[in-house]
Amino acid sequence: MPLVLLRVDERLIHGQVIVGWAGPLRIGCIVVADDALAESEWEQDLYKLGVPAGIECRFLPVATARDRIAAWQRGSERIALLVRGVPELGRLAEGGSLADQQVNLGGIHHAPGRERVLAYLFLSPEERADLDRVAASGADIGARDLPNAQRVPLAELLTRRD
Repeated sequence: MPLVLLRVDERLIHGQVIVGWAGPLRIGCIVVADDALAESEWEQDLYKLGVPAGIECRFLPVATARDRIAAWQRGSERIALLVRGVPELGRLAEGGSLADQQVNLGGIHHAPGRERVLAYLFLSPEERADLDRVAASGADIGARDLPNAQRVPLAELLTRRD
């Protein structure tokens, strides 16, 4: 499965993604699925500053990324697909495009209406319901901050209060 990482992380491209995930997973391309960033070249340039040479970086609207998931899964390029939040993940999952795809919840931070689930994961009741719907479409959702950390499955996340 060449789509080796699908991660929800509000920070998108940052040190933990580059050092903690891209290196160990031998990522060749980072794709950020974000409608606003896909339209903002100067913001794309800022994010690219943190991407080492040898890793390609693309910014696509969420719908475009969703349309390419099946091809990425069949391809040979090792891709990390990043989205900013649960709403974007829900849009990626439309039409069952994330069936059998592992999803990593890696960095959703405190905000009004969210409760702490893990040190790096805060979810609102709406986000919990959205994650449950994405999982019902066939995605395998869990949380971990780094590849060597123990994965916490969605069933536990939906009931957990840290």
